[in-house]
Amino acid sequence: MSRSTVTRLFIGSGIAVIAGASLAVGAIWLAIADDAFIMSGTDIVGFRGSTLAWAGLGLGLVGALIFTGGLIGGFVSWIGALLNTWKVASKTWFAVLLLLGIFDLGFFGMIAYLIAGPDGTTDVAARPTTAPAAA
Repeated sequence: MSRSTVTRLFIGSGIAVIAGASLAVGAIWLAIADDAFIMSGTDIVGFRGSTLAWAGLGLGLVGALIFTGGLIGGFVSWIGALLNTWKVASKTWFAVLLLLGIFDLGFFGMIAYLIAGPDGTTDVAARPTTAPAAA
């Protein structure tokens, strides 16, 4: 997977995460505005079903699906970046991306990769081959 493909996938996934979260929060706001939740103090103990409340529930589910799809796309872009950096002679980028992803800081590693990371697909073609030494 080329660096440009990883970049497009990561940015698209980020947009999907933001859109899905916004839609889910908007649906919750809609349900609160419609007084769809039956409250007992600070706890939600029931749900009043109205047309607007069920529409809000549907919007919330769609938002959650979009959010989940964005997370999966972000994970796929991280795997693509790992595979791409594995092809580079120096394994520094690979190690940094892998460790940041393992320690739940993969977003920052991906931003650094998108700004300054190598493209393993062009590096493989440009890498010079060395002839074996004559004995």
